[in-house]
Amino acid sequence: MDIKNLVTFIHVAELRSFTKAGDKLGYSQSTVSFQIRQLENELGVPLFERINRTVTLTDHGSRLLQSAYKINELLENFMEETEAVTEVRGKVRLVMADSLCNEVIGRIFPQMHKAYPGIMLECISAGTQEMFRMLNQNEADLVYTLDRHIYDTNYINLQEGRIGIHFVCGANHPLADRVVSLKELLQQPFLLTEKGMSYREVMDEMLAARSMEIKPVFVCGNTELLCNLTEQGAGISLLPDYTTREWVEAGRLKYLHVPELQVEIWTQLLHHRDKWITEPMRVVIDYLHKCKL
Repeated sequence: MDIKNLVTFIHVAELRSFTKAGDKLGYSQSTVSFQIRQLENELGVPLFERINRTVTLTDHGSRLLQSAYKINELLENFMEETEAVTEVRGKVRLVMADSLCNEVIGRIFPQMHKAYPGIMLECISAGTQEMFRMLNQNEADLVYTLDRHIYDTNYINLQEGRIGIHFVCGANHPLADRVVSLKELLQQPFLLTEKGMSYREVMDEMLAARSMEIKPVFVCGNTELLCNLTEQGAGISLLPDYTTREWVEAGRLKYLHVPELQVEIWTQLLHHRDKWITEPMRVVIDYLHKCKL
């Protein structure tokens, strides 16, 4: 049922005139007649008797008028309440790669919370496969991947960008400042993120295609710790540039040049195509757009 038709019905009933109701609502008489006819057809009963230019409610019309008053009152109360709520409030479930959490959330959350204290952001770390399971089961609102470039018509891609990634070593490592062969690289001790996690998985698959693999001496999801241990000469690591940039600029780490193995990864912000975008989600999306890695 169209609420506009119900409001028009109330005005016609109170003013006992299609013309006067149209004047008050800003409608032509033909529009008012059409709306009342729509309502009568929908309900299957006549609502007015029109005799000699007089408009009188039928019994059905009288009963509907009482219900219409109640419906209109509830609608007006609801609109007043929603207009009174100026603060954006709600929960947003964001699933992202563990190594992105510190970098991204650390940048956006303080400002976002100050501007929108009513938003509760739940940040969940997960691998790519688990991210999309959660998205498909509506256990997550948004996912922020760090992986291969993903294309699937079931998801809406809100933002994407290619991320630089390098093998890194300590500043005084013997492999620094020269071209490194894949054979030389694989002879080194490796400090890596967990197996199956984003860029580690991409590298493992590229090596598997060459019938090669890396057996790390240390595995950890904490990228800052990996940078620290690499600086101390404990081994080689593979890390996104956004986690190592400051270390390299400070001369504490160096990028290795390994032409035979170029790992490519992307960040992508996605939601399920059937997901209704709430106002809190829009706020989080806007802040994530501002965060350039």
